[in-house]
Amino acid sequence: MPDYSDDLLRSVLAHTRKIAIVGVSMNPVRPSYYVARYLGLKGFQVVPVNPGHVGARLFGAEVRADLASVPDEDVDMVDIFRRSDQVGPIVTAALARWPGLRTIWMQIGVENPQAAAEAGARGVTVIQNRCPKIEYQRLHGELRMGGFNTGVISSKL
Repeated sequence: MPDYSDDLLRSVLAHTRKIAIVGVSMNPVRPSYYVARYLGLKGFQVVPVNPGHVGARLFGAEVRADLASVPDEDVDMVDIFRRSDQVGPIVTAALARWPGLRTIWMQIGVENPQAAAEAGARGVTVIQNRCPKIEYQRLHGELRMGGFNTGVISSKL
C-alpha cells in the first residue's frame, strides 16, 4: 500500500469542498454509498456519478452518468470506486473536465500507476488504495479501536 503522510492527507481533506464520487451505489450496504453519505454529513458537497442510476437523487444531488455530465462547476476531488483497470479513462476525463482539479483519490484496492502518473504530471495529488472516510475518521479521532462498543477512541493508529 502506498504510504502517505498524515500532513498530506489532512491538507487534501482540508482543501476539498466538492467531491465527484465515481461508481457510487444507491444500495445503503455498499461502501460507496456509506462513504458518500458520511462525506456529505461532514460538510463535503458530493456529486454522485453512476451511469446505472442517472437522474436518481442521492443525498439531495442528481446522479450523473459520467464526469462530462457534471454541471459546469469546479470539483476538487474525484473519488473512484471502480476496478483498477477502469481508472485510466476516468482520470483522463477528470483532467480534461476540470483543469483546476486538486486530487484523484482511488479507493481501497484500487491502484493504477499509469493514471497516477498522468494526473501527477498535471500537478494533481494522487492517493491510491485508501478511503477518504477512513482517513478523515482517523485524522479526526473518530475511529473506534478495541472492538465494538468499547468506547475507546484513538486519535492515532
